[in-house]
Amino acid sequence: MAERSTAAVDVADTSGEEPLTAEADQSTADGVANNRERDTDSEEAQVDPASEPSSGKTSPPELHSGHKLARRYRLEECLTRLDGFSSWRAVDEKLRRAVGVHVLPADHARARSVLAAARSSALLGDPRFVQVLDAVEDNDLVYVVHEWLPDGTELTALLAAGPLDVYDAYQMVSQVASAMAAAHREGLAHLRLNPNAVLRTSTGQWRIRGLAVNAALRGVGSGTPQRTDTEAIGALLYATLTQRWPYESDAHGLIGLPKDIGLIPPDQVRAGVHRGLSELAMRALVNDGATASRHESPCTTPEELVKALGEMPRVRPPEPDYTTPPRYQHTTYQQGAYGRPAPHPGVTQPVPSPPPPLQSRTGRALKWSVSALLIAALGLGSWQLADALMDRGGKADDQNRTQTTDTGDKGPKLPVSKPLTIEGAQEYVAKGSAQAPGDVAKTYDGDGSTYWRTKSFLDGPEMAPSVKPGVGIVYDLGSTRTVSSASIGLRYAGDHTTVTLYAADSLSPTGSVDSMQRLGTTTTGANSATVKVDKPAKARYVLVWFTALPYASGDGYSDSGYKQAVTDVTFKG
Repeated sequence: MAERSTAAVDVADTSGEEPLTAEADQSTADGVANNRERDTDSEEAQVDPASEPSSGKTSPPELHSGHKLARRYRLEECLTRLDGFSSWRAVDEKLRRAVGVHVLPADHARARSVLAAARSSALLGDPRFVQVLDAVEDNDLVYVVHEWLPDGTELTALLAAGPLDVYDAYQMVSQVASAMAAAHREGLAHLRLNPNAVLRTSTGQWRIRGLAVNAALRGVGSGTPQRTDTEAIGALLYATLTQRWPYESDAHGLIGLPKDIGLIPPDQVRAGVHRGLSELAMRALVNDGATASRHESPCTTPEELVKALGEMPRVRPPEPDYTTPPRYQHTTYQQGAYGRPAPHPGVTQPVPSPPPPLQSRTGRALKWSVSALLIAALGLGSWQLADALMDRGGKADDQNRTQTTDTGDKGPKLPVSKPLTIEGAQEYVAKGSAQAPGDVAKTYDGDGSTYWRTKSFLDGPEMAPSVKPGVGIVYDLGSTRTVSSASIGLRYAGDHTTVTLYAADSLSPTGSVDSMQRLGTTTTGANSATVKVDKPAKARYVLVWFTALPYASGDGYSDSGYKQAVTDVTFKG
């Protein structure tokens, strides 16, 4: 589908919510068409007004591109046609600017509530919210006009590129929580606050769209509106820190949490997450039954969330990149200018005219004479210089025959990798049963004849994820160390062995392998493997993870099949 610029109000997103009607499952994004595909499962989800069922429902207005409302708002492009209302990108011909328009029949069941919500939102006048510009009932139509933000990028699009950095996440939750606290003080709630309803402008400000209007258009209500919006802000913060949706179901283009593990803190989902923001997200999400990582009380209102943010140490913006200043340009020295009084402002100084060239017969003769003298002087000087250089070169050759030079290497010394001490290890079981947990210590005992080995698998070399996504061991380096590579001795060669290093959070990691930081990987068919870390990384716990095993014959431990054994492991930093 064609992409469009970011607009002002999103009312059709149903990701992560229970559908209200049959049409709600087939809604499209309003105002941000570059995300329309996230709300539909097929092309039939775009409801055609001629085919929409009319039993018990009001038919949407028969509008088209080019239609004008109040002889002012020219409809340009239909973005949503859903549940009896439609949303458009339009042009305000009076002020010559782009706007967004929601249109529904005057006898629609929610027309009065939409008008009331739009007028209440317009009275708030808070610049942190996308503004409602007009709310009108005109004959048989009701329409709401709102801002269109061409320079705004919704949070869904930002998260598609990865988690936000700490400062951006802090700014987002601070500005959104403060804005929602101000709205609730005026008796207004959002109730559909999600990544599609939050925009970041080109100046770095965060704007919220659809205050009260989105919920009114969709008929959404809540008995505890403050708790609903607070939990939504916690979900937004969780998503910006982890790029994961804090529930089991996928929503808003984000992958949900693994099933059967519950809601875990963001700093256990992804390494390097800010501890304070992680705890704040859990305090806001405690409304859904989660347990805060510490004993702080949960935040049940946006006001409490703002207070908790104020008690946190302020997150400072990243240091700007240093740019080398341009080289100093020497100015031309003007002879005789030193000590002269500066000219008065506004007074134009006369520019002296250059002396006239020597155009007479005497002048031309003088120029030729001077040129000849210069040529002769240059020739004589060149001959004397060449003679002197030849004499000096002969003496230098004689000295070189009797002297020796020291050509020792005095260049910079490269850092030398040092072996890291392994304090302990434990087998990591992602699925199914363990392999040989009692033999883990044999992989770093210094004895190449002892080993830890896997069981024999029928399918290979790649391990079947449905059976077991991989096998491996987590090593404890005693403290956080810089890891540059790992050398792994293998018992079986042939086919290929694929091994990857990950930075784990403990000897018994709580998250899946996908949630860990990947350090490096390699594939080999020999009896050893060296895994080099892609870029310098620090970790205390390192997971050595096998996802492909070679084929080996049967022995006293297991039958023939795809298997591997590790004789020794050495880390360097």
